[in-house]
Amino acid sequence: MQFRRLGKTGIEVSALGFGCMRLPTLGAPDRIDETAATGLLHEAIEAGVNYIDTAWFYHSAAAMAGAGESEPFVGRALSGSPKNDWRERVHLATKLPQQLVKTREDMDNFLARQLERLQTEHIDFYLVHGLNGESWNRMRDLGVREFLDKARERGLIRHAAFSFHGKKEDFPRIIDEYDAWAFGQLQYNYIDTDYQAGIAGLRYAADKGLGVVIMEPLKGGRLANKLPPELQAVFAARPEGWSPAEWALRYVWNEPGVSLLLSGMGDESQLKENLRVADSARAGELKPDSLRVYEAAKKALASRIKADCTACRYCQPCPFGVQIPECLAALNSAALWDTKDARLTGWSSIEGRPEACTECGQCEEACPQGLPIRKLLKDTAAAFRT
Repeated sequence: MQFRRLGKTGIEVSALGFGCMRLPTLGAPDRIDETAATGLLHEAIEAGVNYIDTAWFYHSAAAMAGAGESEPFVGRALSGSPKNDWRERVHLATKLPQQLVKTREDMDNFLARQLERLQTEHIDFYLVHGLNGESWNRMRDLGVREFLDKARERGLIRHAAFSFHGKKEDFPRIIDEYDAWAFGQLQYNYIDTDYQAGIAGLRYAADKGLGVVIMEPLKGGRLANKLPPELQAVFAARPEGWSPAEWALRYVWNEPGVSLLLSGMGDESQLKENLRVADSARAGELKPDSLRVYEAAKKALASRIKADCTACRYCQPCPFGVQIPECLAALNSAALWDTKDARLTGWSSIEGRPEACTECGQCEEACPQGLPIRKLLKDTAAAFRT
């Protein structure tokens, strides 16, 4: 296993982290296949994986709808027998569900419950879950920085961090407004280089001495086994013999600022492939010829794009609160991957939905690309209408 330093913490973490959001299940998201999932987790630890990621919401009956089964599962899987010392061999990360926090006291209550659910006396990395600019302002004003400081002083958590699902300009601001962050967690892959925090945010965090944890390196599995034919052809023509998943993983690990990437490994074959690539991929190893493959892959997908939006944000702010670039990005994602999955497309994190559009036309006057934004917003609303 390859190990990388997690920013200024100095901690050496496995380049591959085990994400516990997509564990094998028995027909329903809140029915984890305990035997299969425990076997995968233990095998990963034996192979050198020392970072386990879970969250309050993971494996709930409905996405982001209450306490899920992932944390309790992880607690059971890591408790094990004394001779195995599973818990002592890993860095355990979970997340404060800020979406449910209404008061400063709620923060203490959630942490106490999570320690119980995880059957542990401390959490190594405690993230504020799914921050954007507005939710950070709210949590900051509720006293989350003081809460995290006190939790660290009491030994309940070792390090504070955050995961991010917001506008790229808010990512550095969140970093700068709390000096005790150990790392930022963000979505990044060869398709999403400018999505949310993007490569600019990744490098900003690294330059500030923070660790960088990457989520969705395979875009929810879409870059591994659900590729459009145009994209499959790009990789099939290459001599390296890498699978689409390996191409995607190597792209992320090629970036020097990346401390580790999280992968939800639901079966033995996924685990073995990820372990193999994690052992060999190195930062900066991809040559220009290989890097051009990713550009070819993006070009192959261009024909599926519905809105040629560059996210310049000249259309913002909308007087009615529509997050136009985010809406159009979700429309494009739905077309690219032929899915309405709210999380994969980014739809779930959009607060200013297209239904708020009054067709005033201000955005179209400002758009340097001349896009028919009013029509595209209608298309977006229709694409995600259930």
